[in-house]
Amino acid sequence: MDMPVPMERRRAIAAGFTDRELHGTRWRRVRRGAYLDTERAAELSLEERHLVLARAVCLASNPHAVVSHISAALAHGFAHWGVTTNRVHLTRDRASGARTARQVVLHAARLEPDEVVRCGRLMVTSPARTVVDLARTIPLEHSVVIGDSALRLGAVTRAELLGQLARSKCRPGNSAARRAVAFMDGRAESVGESRSRIAMRAAGLPSPELQARITTPEGACIARVDFLFPELGVIGEFDGLMKYRAAHRGPRTAEDVVIAEKAREDALRALGWLVVRWTWSELDTPAPWLTRLSRASTAPRIGSWYPADLPHASQA
Repeated sequence: MDMPVPMERRRAIAAGFTDRELHGTRWRRVRRGAYLDTERAAELSLEERHLVLARAVCLASNPHAVVSHISAALAHGFAHWGVTTNRVHLTRDRASGARTARQVVLHAARLEPDEVVRCGRLMVTSPARTVVDLARTIPLEHSVVIGDSALRLGAVTRAELLGQLARSKCRPGNSAARRAVAFMDGRAESVGESRSRIAMRAAGLPSPELQARITTPEGACIARVDFLFPELGVIGEFDGLMKYRAAHRGPRTAEDVVIAEKAREDALRALGWLVVRWTWSELDTPAPWLTRLSRASTAPRIGSWYPADLPHASQA
């Protein structure tokens, strides 16, 4: 769906609408002086509503203001979790003048020409600048979710992130950003997997191999797994439950998917691997599944495994 453009009051009046009509049921006010058709507004996702608000803010802002931070992340289509989206973030290329209002956060910081790109109707910070800006200003778990997504989508490379860190070395929060960027990995395939990695790190578990392939002694690949701990003999699987929904399982029934998953796990266990699963609802209280992960399997393992090819986005 094309992103709708809010109608400015002055244009609506020029087109023959009255203020009474604009404040009626047909129109929804996006912000002061900007309106959107009520039916169209009802169709928008949370992210789309934010971007419509960003467009309305930009129409009324200084033309040199650039959409940034979480607003830029949404414009780039990065996955996110836990980051407040009730305000639009803008950055001006100047040394001072930052401020926060009810719907807008204005940042004042140096912006290089190559750090600004166009996304649809918006001028936004580049993917690398966006990821690093967020890594400097939001908690590690939240910034890693966004950075993993940016790498996974191929929107940015690790080399670009490191280059951006070098540019921002004197800015507040750069040490936190370095820590976050070092941990980002484009092989994490979902928000849940990114959050799981943070929980594993906090629990002191060894770094897992991501998306490793498990093979039989004859060399046949039987599974690609979310997390592999070779030294523990343990496979970790985040079950986001999406695979059971009609839009994701294709012509198979939910029962078919469950049966296939069981057969897959049986094959992994037959090779000596311990399989531990957890779901989205368990990410907020991870201690039980982290404890299961930390228990090494005593069964001998047969066959072998090999790591996933790193996606282009996470290469230096």
